Order: sequence, then C-alpha cells, then structure tokens
Amino acid sequence: MSDYRAIPQGYMTVGELAKKMGVTVRALQYYDREGLFSPSALSEGGRRLYSDRDVVKLHRILSLKSLGFSIGEIKNRLTNTDTPEEVASALAEQARAIEAQIEGLTRSLHDIMALKDEVLKMQTVDFQKYADIIVNLQLGNDNYWLIKYFDDDTLDFLRRRFDRQSGLDFINEFNALRDKAVQYADNGIAPDSAEGQEFAKSFWQLITSFTGGDMSMLPKLMKMGEINTDNAGWQERRQKLNAFLGPALEAYFASSGINPFGGEK
Repeated sequence: MSDYRAIPQGYMTVGELAKKMGVTVRALQYYDREGLFSPSALSEGGRRLYSDRDVVKLHRILSLKSLGFSIGEIKNRLTNTDTPEEVASALAEQARAIEAQIEGLTRSLHDIMALKDEVLKMQTVDFQKYADIIVNLQLGNDNYWLIKYFDDDTLDFLRRRFDRQSGLDFINEFNALRDKAVQYADNGIAPDSAEGQEFAKSFWQLITSFTGGDMSMLPKLMKMGEINTDNAGWQERRQKLNAFLGPALEAYFASSGINPFGGEK
C-alpha cells in the first residue's frame, strides 16, 4: 500500500494507463524497452508513473501505429517531427507505402482469381501446372491460360530452357512480334515485302532461340498456334498472326534456303 500512497497527484500507474488507453501492460513495457515511450517518473517504490502529457504522447504513437507505421519509424522519425510540414511529409510517405501494399494485394487477388478460373477449366488437379500458371501471371504474361493446353514434355522443356528473366525476355519479344504481325496485317503489308521478310527473319530467330536448336519442338509449337478457345481477343490475334506469319515464313525459307525441319537445304 505504501507504493500507492507514494504516487504523486496527476500521475497514474502503468496498469491504469493501459486500461485508460485500451492497450496491454506488456505493450507499454515493450515500448519502454524500445525507447519509444518511457514513464515520466518513478514512484518511491520504483513503479512507472505516467502523466496526462504521456497520455497525449501515447495516443499519438497508437494513432501512427494504426496507420501502418512501424515501431522503428515512429521512434526514429515521427516522434521528432516539430512542424506541420514535417508531419505531413511523413504521412505522405506512409500513404505511398500503403498504396504500394494495396497495389501488391490487388495483383495478388487478380492472380488468385485467375488461377481459380484455370483450375476449374482444367478439371484436373495438377500442381505443377498451377505453379507454372502462377509464375507466368507474376511475369505479366497475358497468355498464362495457354499453359493448361501444354503437355508434360513441353512444360518440362520450358522449365529447363528458361529461368525467370529469360522467360520474361522471351514473352516480351514474342508479344512485340505478335503485335507487329497484327499491325502489318491490318495495314495490308505484304508478307513477302521487305518489311514482311525482316519480320519473318526476326520471328524465326526467336523460334530457334526458343527451341535451342531442337526442331522436334516445332510441331508442338505449330499445334499451339491452332488452339481454339473462348478467348475472343486471342482468337482474333491468332488468326491475324497466322495469316501473316505463314506466308512470310514460307517466303523467308524459300529465299534463305532454310528447311525448318532440317536446317539448311
């Protein structure tokens, strides 16, 4: 009882402060150990004592913590802000961090829902394909859904052939060439024109790079180009790509003396 009598007027114990502010005593003790929020005084018996000024400081700390600031950020920077501009700058920085978190969570939600749709369409449990779909979603490959049509040999080949960066590079290059073929088709560029043949050369170089010289992959790649799906955008782009690409490659092979299934003629 002597400890309680030694408490000066206007101060409260750690238990009283915790109850008043809706936090645990353990949390206040942790803040004290971290040097973030220490008592203003000690009783004669060594008990932590807090003033009304401490209540205001703790309220500020709890408010900042609820906004997503870490203990380290509050301790090292936010409790030392002296002007409204400094506080506003710190809050703006945290707002940017929260926006980045929201963006990341939004991407994750999109990927989860996309994978869910593919799982239902596959109607089989294949965690390897699920993993491949996730990787392609993370790479930003809009054609991630094609993976469900790949056989195991093709997927094994792709896993051996590409790492994350080389896979991303290939996807970007393929998409750029695909879009160029669609543009050429829309603009009436002839497949055997100079532009068409430069395109065919670039596309063939991409294919040979993709296969690593293993031309046994060609029939499977050709089969992938014939997939019919309910994806209207894919169907339209595929038809325009194939309509331009087929004649362009034929002309390129003829002029270059290339046998696609056997190297040089």
